[in-house]
Amino acid sequence: MATETIELPDIGDFADVPVIEILVQPGDVVNVDDPLLTLESDKATLEVPSPKAGKVAEWLIKLNDLVSTGNPILKLEIADGVSPSTSNAKDTEKEVAPEPIAQTSPPLEAEPERSEQTPQLVTAPALAAASRDKVHASPSVRAFARELGIDLTLVVPSGRNGRILREDVTSFVKKEVTTSAATPSIGFELAPALQIDHAAFGDVQIEPLTRIQKVAGARLSRNAIEIPHVTNFDHADVTDLEAFRKQMNVEMNGAAAKLTMVAFLVKASALALRAYPRFNTSISNDQLIIKNYVHIGVAVDTPRGLLVPVIRDADQKGLFDIAEDLSDLAAKARDGKLSPNDMKGASFSVSSLGGVPGDGFTPIINAPEVAILGAARSRIQAVWDQDKFVPRLIMPISVSWDHRVIDGVLAARFLSFISSVLSDVRRIAL
Repeated sequence: MATETIELPDIGDFADVPVIEILVQPGDVVNVDDPLLTLESDKATLEVPSPKAGKVAEWLIKLNDLVSTGNPILKLEIADGVSPSTSNAKDTEKEVAPEPIAQTSPPLEAEPERSEQTPQLVTAPALAAASRDKVHASPSVRAFARELGIDLTLVVPSGRNGRILREDVTSFVKKEVTTSAATPSIGFELAPALQIDHAAFGDVQIEPLTRIQKVAGARLSRNAIEIPHVTNFDHADVTDLEAFRKQMNVEMNGAAAKLTMVAFLVKASALALRAYPRFNTSISNDQLIIKNYVHIGVAVDTPRGLLVPVIRDADQKGLFDIAEDLSDLAAKARDGKLSPNDMKGASFSVSSLGGVPGDGFTPIINAPEVAILGAARSRIQAVWDQDKFVPRLIMPISVSWDHRVIDGVLAARFLSFISSVLSDVRRIAL
């Protein structure tokens, strides 16, 4: 068995082209015209075929090396008695099927050359399985897929020997978008997070995430990506409500819990859900689940992370009943004593920043709900009363909603309804 040094064949006008992919390894058997490596210039991606049949003995180049026509690229062991000529390429291809991409995959049928006019899709299950183990795509295609958030293992290749081309990624996106109504999640994945050695820039401390933070983070990430969020903003004049709240707390000094602004937010939301039942729904496959109950989740900040216990039948409870439920659930949340049932079944959520500074925010919907109310810190503002400016206590409020279920006009009316209830507490009795 003789060993021959294989040189890079004529690649036209290109010179000093980087090697972006090596397709075979030492010990692999190659046939004439089997792809050996891939080059990528600023104009094109070039796949270099083997001019001879044999076994790869040694690579003389490595990834990212710059090569030109005539450069030695690898050593190939040629069996004695086998013609090294490239003239028998077609006969060789007829007799021997190309090596599969993954060594653990079953052999694949040789596929014809790809035509620019009539692309041919490779649909063999073995090729699809092999692509999961070893995806073949150039860096430019990988970058294109990352930009779109596409998992390349889900894309059916149509290039030579299972290579994924740019048009394969485009076809995958078109196909998934057209079927997204039946399957809302279309297989997109976030690009991997950068792995950075932060200690290289200075002193750091490592603190593991709590279990609550891990679980909540995964759910919030999913909800932020899969739900088409839109957020409406408004303001509520809570001057009279705040005076009423303080007065009631003085008069009901012996009550089990004090009235808080959150209790009014929960009650106003419950009334709004009855007035606008579209917000009291959930999506399940291609169906809309309309709920006849009003259970409202309330975000509670705890040392271990954010928890959302549920006030049940909030539309049927008075303000002091809601305040008592809030007090009990908040205490259980801080003590780590909430049961799973305490956090199940909400049909809408309320997130209040209370006394934390800020003019508003865009809360993430807590799926399977379709909307969430956000309330920021109230502060005194000058308001024109047709005659002069007067100081009023104004609360910024917002509602994030699922555009698959709700539209902008309905959301504006919903938030305006909540604003009117908060601005005139007498509406709670209606």
